[in-house]
Amino acid sequence: MKVVIQETGIKPDTLRAWERRYGLPEPNRTQGGHRLYSQYDIDMLKWLLTRQKEGMSISHATRLWQQMAEEGRDPFLLTDSVASVEPARSGLDISGDMIAQTRAAWIKACLDYNEVEAQRILVQAFALYPVELVCLEVLQKGLSAIGQGWYEGRVSVQQEHFTSALAVRQLEVMLSSTVQASRHGRILIACPPHEQHTFSALLLTLLLRRRGWEVIYLGANVPLEQLEDALTTIAPHLVILAAQTLQPASAMLAMSDLLQRVGVPLAFGGLVFNQIPALRNHIPGYFLSEDLQKAPQMVEHLFHSPRAPYESKRATHEHQETIAHFSIQRPAMEAQLQATFAHNDLPFDLLKFVNQELGDNITAALALGDITLLQANLDWIAGLLTNYQYQLPAQLLGQYFHAYHDIAQQHLHPEKGKLILDWLAQIR
Repeated sequence: MKVVIQETGIKPDTLRAWERRYGLPEPNRTQGGHRLYSQYDIDMLKWLLTRQKEGMSISHATRLWQQMAEEGRDPFLLTDSVASVEPARSGLDISGDMIAQTRAAWIKACLDYNEVEAQRILVQAFALYPVELVCLEVLQKGLSAIGQGWYEGRVSVQQEHFTSALAVRQLEVMLSSTVQASRHGRILIACPPHEQHTFSALLLTLLLRRRGWEVIYLGANVPLEQLEDALTTIAPHLVILAAQTLQPASAMLAMSDLLQRVGVPLAFGGLVFNQIPALRNHIPGYFLSEDLQKAPQMVEHLFHSPRAPYESKRATHEHQETIAHFSIQRPAMEAQLQATFAHNDLPFDLLKFVNQELGDNITAALALGDITLLQANLDWIAGLLTNYQYQLPAQLLGQYFHAYHDIAQQHLHPEKGKLILDWLAQIR
């Protein structure tokens, strides 16, 4: 409590009265009965004090907090109080949509490779807003905008990598200074094999730690064997896996089987599950949320009111047989595709990328038990090739898929490759 008083300026009697009358905050207790506050509790108290400064009664402020929490909205995203911050302190014009202006300025600094300016903007933002708000509204949405710019050919790969590295380093710095866990329950967060994008998993780690959870983060591209070793050492109560594309999502299946064997529940999320909602039915676990800011509330609900995960759809023997057959024939198919388009307008490196992407995702969709999951991936590839620097005409894309089907018919057995051949016949 002494630390909370120093951080907030609230008197001990006032703090105890708020707990009794309004149920906020709700600190944990030691075995000896002493209160244990988390950083989340401190931020909540600062939020309530800000509402008071705006003229709201404490009873009204606590009801507002509880109502927003019940509706699944994050109270920290309430930004109407920006006008209470002195302009001289921030150096920013606080009129209008301040957080959007901050995000736009940060994106521009990143596109200009101006690390000093990008960091200065973040420092100002963290002085004005709660940590959660800056991470979600500036970093996460800023990265999303940069990624969309790359997809549309307006942002280079180097600019995207530069921005991602800055955002990840910012999260890592904040994670290194998070307070000791005050809640009961250990959570392990990891990215499955083939998943190199770590921002979402890192951000969820930060959000959960700031709410008082003990979270161990394993990083990108975690092999199944390393996860098994980590389970033995860490003994988590919940494992969370994050995937952004179809291939790492399919790698979750082996991990989910392992977790079921050892009796540890699995929660999952990521961009690919937002793009392909049907994919959620193929992973035997709890889907957290399409909105990352709601994921911590889902985690808390799982600890307090666990429920059985949905019965997942699994690959059949036919799917497994098709994967084995396709894996054998795939190198010859892709070599023939390279030869077919050797003198065409499709650059060699781009053709190699498309072959790799399509082949990997055919295998992933079959492993998940539904080859139609590929459709969203095909739309993404088509958009990338149309928008990107090569500006490929739609006619050439059509030629590619026609050629892929014809070559598949030459190499795949009519029965062993039937699932792939039937799907290719529908899209050509």
